[in-house]
Amino acid sequence: MSRPVIFTISAAWDREASVWSGHCDDIPAAADAPTLDRLLEKISAMALDLLPDNHPDVAPESLFLQITALREAGPVAG
Repeated sequence: MSRPVIFTISAAWDREASVWSGHCDDIPAAADAPTLDRLLEKISAMALDLLPDNHPDVAPESLFLQITALREAGPVAG
């Protein structure tokens, strides 16, 4: 197995649209989704499609994605 390559997805919650907006400049890819899991699925699929053109030296099995998510603090629903 090749050495792991980690790309970071920067995500932010859009309260008005009720979606997570995320982008990864390394790939490059951007998407919106109602959950962080769905956002990761979307950008992961894009990353595998775009990897050969943008990073031909990175093997798909060595690609790892991490999410950095930003959301304003609010009261806990109870």
